[in-house]
Amino acid sequence: MYRAPRGTRDILPQDQPYWQFIRDQIRRLSTLYGYERLDTPLFEETSLFTRGIGASTDIVEKEMYTFQDKGGDSITLLPEATASVMRAYLEHGMYVLPQPVKLYSILPIFRYERPQAGRFRQHYQFNYEAIGVQDPALDAEVISLAWRFYKDLGLRGLNLQLNSIGDQNCRPIYIEALINYYQGKEGEICTDCRARLKRNPLRLLDCKNEGCQPIIEAAPKSLDLLCPECADHFAALGEQLNLLQIPYQLNHRLVRGLDYYTKTVFEVWAPGIGAQNAIGGGGRYDGLAKEIGGRDTPAIGFAIGLERVIMTMKAQGVQVPPWPRPQIFLAYHGSEAKEEGLRLVDRLREAGFRAIMSFGDRSLKAQMREADREGVEYTLILGEEERRREEITAREMTTGQEAQVEIGRLEEWLRERLEGGA
Repeated sequence: MYRAPRGTRDILPQDQPYWQFIRDQIRRLSTLYGYERLDTPLFEETSLFTRGIGASTDIVEKEMYTFQDKGGDSITLLPEATASVMRAYLEHGMYVLPQPVKLYSILPIFRYERPQAGRFRQHYQFNYEAIGVQDPALDAEVISLAWRFYKDLGLRGLNLQLNSIGDQNCRPIYIEALINYYQGKEGEICTDCRARLKRNPLRLLDCKNEGCQPIIEAAPKSLDLLCPECADHFAALGEQLNLLQIPYQLNHRLVRGLDYYTKTVFEVWAPGIGAQNAIGGGGRYDGLAKEIGGRDTPAIGFAIGLERVIMTMKAQGVQVPPWPRPQIFLAYHGSEAKEEGLRLVDRLREAGFRAIMSFGDRSLKAQMREADREGVEYTLILGEEERRREEITAREMTTGQEAQVEIGRLEEWLRERLEGGA
């Protein structure tokens, strides 16, 4: 028997209320904050990611789904969305629009990584980007949207982790200090960290190996080596967050896993699915546009893995509105009644009622059991006798009470009795 590929999952009907609830919150908040939807292709030229994300990152080295198409071009399924959004911003000349340009997407993301709690090889991501303005107040607004999104979903125990990793002026100084600190400690760190020390020293701070933790804790902090511009930016951001009454925790280990980040980086944590408690992350990426061939363009964004959010919601017992159930079930007795019932159900749907009927050659008793399982409010029973009288029997399922209703005024009769009408 075929099964879903490893690291993927089917989104079953019982989970759809969570997805619908989250999509509704995304649309509502995006409208409140002035973000417009952008849908990019699900694959791009591979070089967009090797240049934009960074060739030495784990995503590019280990996790991308890359293949050669029939035209001989190297193509990669989206491993993240920001590079594609910036490519679209540049390609379509959005820099001539009033800045910042605010865009959001809901897209599947593809990464070949070890499946674990909340991490899948195909997962869905809500990302939003504010492009074209260098202002710590904009950073605060982007963080505010993330904070409000999680709070409005009903999540508890939220924790905002915040750091600055500097820019092209001060980050090289910090990386040099980090390398110098690790010199002579190669025998005390894990194999992965020894490789990171040579290829991508910032990633040393993100190691989860237990033996590396004491060394990481004593490592130099990027906040201590920021240039005046980056230091002023970060200080102003802290003031803005205080104004918005958003609590935050400084985390010198927070660096994010993509090379395009500059200045502000942040994550939102929430308890619920064990050690993997980051439910979203982002930051400023002022150099990405130039890196992929465009003009120098400041930008900041945030990405949210929807599966991780739903798992956290379930773990915290967050309830969402159920999927609307059918209101009306039509049961019939006789072939001519079945044909009339098919037309009648279509008429009820046209009037806005959620109506279903039975199919197949099933007894009236079996149809009534089906109606009970569906949890409808009314079952309409149509037989040959009712057809001749141009009436239908309407049974209220909670009380069992029945009434004879003229077929011509059925919609009016139901609208008077069903909560909220149709």
